[in-house]
Amino acid sequence: MPDVVLPCLDEAAALPWVLTRMPEGYRPIVADNDSTDGSAQVAEQHGARVVQARPRGFGAACHAGLAAADHEDGIVCFLDADGSFDPHQLPRVVGPIADGSADLVLGRRRTASYKDWPLHARLGNREVARQLGRRTGLRIHDIGPMRACRREALRELGLQDRRFGYPLEMVTRAVAAGWRVVEVDVDYLPRTGKSKVTGTVGGTLKAVRDMSRVLRAIE
Repeated sequence: MPDVVLPCLDEAAALPWVLTRMPEGYRPIVADNDSTDGSAQVAEQHGARVVQARPRGFGAACHAGLAAADHEDGIVCFLDADGSFDPHQLPRVVGPIADGSADLVLGRRRTASYKDWPLHARLGNREVARQLGRRTGLRIHDIGPMRACRREALRELGLQDRRFGYPLEMVTRAVAAGWRVVEVDVDYLPRTGKSKVTGTVGGTLKAVRDMSRVLRAIE
C-alpha cells in the first residue's frame, strides 16, 4: 500500500487524530520541518516514520518525505498533517492511480461551511487554477494538497520549488510530461490550530506569490 507524506510544522495537537485515522496498510511519513512543539515525538509515538526536513518550507518538507518513500507498490500520497483532511479518504485519491486510469489525482476540497475555507484563500486558489488552465489547458478547480501519484515518476519530474509553489509545480510538470491529471472530491475540515497559509491573509498571499512564480516559469 502507499506511503503517505505528511509535511509537518508544529502539528503536535493534530497528529494523534490524523495518524489514528490512517487506513490499514498506508504508511505515514511525517516530514518534520523544524517543529518546536514536539511533533516528531508525537508522530513516533503513534507509529509514524519521522524524517527531518530542512530548510523550512512546505516544498522542502514534501521533498524530504518523497525522498524517504520506499514502499514496494510505488504509490505515494501527500496529506496535510493539520487535521484538515481525513486520512480515511485517501483511497479515493489512490484508486485511479492503482487501477491505472490516472497518473496524478488531486483532492478537490469540499467544505460543510464557508468558515472552514476562508474567502481570501478560496479566491486565491480559484485564480491560480484559472491561470493554470489558461497556460496549460488543464481545467481543474483546486490546487489541493491531498494527492497521489507514482513515486518514481514524480521523482523523475525533478521538482525544484521548496516553498508553497511545490504543489503547483507538481501539476505543471505533470501536464508538461503528458500525465493524466484528474480530481476527486474530498472533505475539507476545520484544521486543528491556526493555519500557516489559509488561516491568514499574509499566508495566503505568500502562497499565491510562490505559485505565481511557478506559473511565470511556464509562460
